[in-house]
Amino acid sequence: MSFMFDAALAAMREIISPPFRAVLMKSLGMTLVFLALAWVGLDKLALSYAVVSHPWLQTALVYATGVGLFFLLAYFLGPISMIVSGLFLDDLADVVEADLYPPGQRGLAMPAAQAIIMGLRFALVSAGVNLVALMLLFVPGINAAAFLLANAYLLGREYFLFAATRFMPLAEAHALRERFAFPLFLAGLFIAALVATPGLNVLTPLFGVAFMSRVYKKLARDAEAA
Repeated sequence: MSFMFDAALAAMREIISPPFRAVLMKSLGMTLVFLALAWVGLDKLALSYAVVSHPWLQTALVYATGVGLFFLLAYFLGPISMIVSGLFLDDLADVVEADLYPPGQRGLAMPAAQAIIMGLRFALVSAGVNLVALMLLFVPGINAAAFLLANAYLLGREYFLFAATRFMPLAEAHALRERFAFPLFLAGLFIAALVATPGLNVLTPLFGVAFMSRVYKKLARDAEAA
């Protein structure tokens, strides 16, 4: 599986290229605007129900509400950024495939409806998996392992299906994924490790596309040669 390390290094180099940086800025900007609007709305809603007669207690509630909303919205930063980035993944895949394939052999963007459904499913499953990992936070030694293993499976599956469906129908992509389930789980560990790194986790969609496009190319050739 040494090709995965080569693919990961190539992907890390690619995500600092101008097209990837532009997508990162757009997706982060849209995500932060959405979260800011959500913060204002939820803060006003919460404080409208948290009315007490003592000024000091009201002040404490204001601060407690702000802290609670910060952690709540921070938790949803990943899933929301994945949804927003999903608007640009096909553009990034075009950039990656231009380096991997000769003209005429590159993949095609999936239909808009299918892309939206895949992005929403990805975000919902990601939120669910990370919620379970969050619930295991106070179980020593389990939370980190649960986070990495669950996200390795999830991210390996979803990014591979995205890369593969640019070249084949979804049913064939699922069949290919099942055939290479273990290698794709190992590939997912690379992406899960990035998700677990504070500050770098916002690069996950960019790295996932650049990395998994290369992994797909290798596994598809292995399948043809078998």
